[in-house]
Amino acid sequence: MTDATDAPGASAPLVRDLSETALLARVFPLLPAGSATLLGPGDDAAVVAAPDGRFVVTTDVLVEDRHFRRRWSTGYDVGARAAVQNLADVAAMGAVPTSLVVSLVVPGDLPVDWVTGLARGLADACAPVGAAVVGGDLSGGDAVVVAVTAHGDLSGRDPVLRSGARPGDVVAHAGVLGRSAAGLALLQGGVGGGAAEGAGPEGAGGPGGAAERCVAGYLRPRAPLAAGPAAADAGATAMLDVSDGLLRDAGRVAAASGVVVDLEAGALAAAAADVAPAARLLGLGDDAALAWVLSGGEDHGLLATFPAGTELPAGFRRLGRVRESAADGPRATVDGAVPSLRPGWDHFER
Repeated sequence: MTDATDAPGASAPLVRDLSETALLARVFPLLPAGSATLLGPGDDAAVVAAPDGRFVVTTDVLVEDRHFRRRWSTGYDVGARAAVQNLADVAAMGAVPTSLVVSLVVPGDLPVDWVTGLARGLADACAPVGAAVVGGDLSGGDAVVVAVTAHGDLSGRDPVLRSGARPGDVVAHAGVLGRSAAGLALLQGGVGGGAAEGAGPEGAGGPGGAAERCVAGYLRPRAPLAAGPAAADAGATAMLDVSDGLLRDAGRVAAASGVVVDLEAGALAAAAADVAPAARLLGLGDDAALAWVLSGGEDHGLLATFPAGTELPAGFRRLGRVRESAADGPRATVDGAVPSLRPGWDHFER
């Protein structure tokens, strides 16, 4: 979708060159309209169907130079990432995402193409589950801020909480581990670069291919959204989106459930091997790869627990077992021991 101002050789317009109405007129046609949308953008509020009588709601924010850097991330990257981190939270409750509301703060010197790219990233991330972007807010500011609120439909299911894990349950994970952290390390180390708009992170072999896969995993993580409702239907006792690191988020399940979540080193080996080529490109050893898997975060896979003997849904792999709480309280362990590394991301931890 281009017009004369976007044509090759023309001066690319900036946000300050357009009115709010003109900017929104470029964005709205790019936003997806899902089947649950009864009234989309254009009025004071949207109307979204909630046939279950309940709806799941979550919110998250991306702040420039805190969560992303424009020299690494296109608008498409940030839009896709902003959508995925919220869609994954909905899926982790066992729900199907239905709609997003997006608030955007942009500086006047931001290219309009960056904003329309963000809209395309949102749309492509929502497409697999048919979710809509039904509205939001737009403001000027000194840096880009993207705030997303997502809603989901439980479709008659009970929500899957963090507090339901019980001793004897199997711990399983759907998605990837360590790629986002490896991708960030590569970008910080000047190795690798962004992938093309809409490109996927899969299918590249060798060290160079591993670098591209990991950088794409950081810029545009892909969450196994269908695995959330599937896990709920299979009887998952607890579940959450792994956004802040496997150890930290496993510890959250442990704390909420009053148990020990014991991960098995052997079960983590494949994930570590997946990102090991990226570690080698940076002159790091296998310990770095395992650290990315355990504490990296932002891959937005789903960590769940299931009763022993449950046939795991497609996409889930066993990572360990839930055990009785230890004498020193609920916690996450690897082969029974607490690893001596930072467990994951905390916005205010130093």
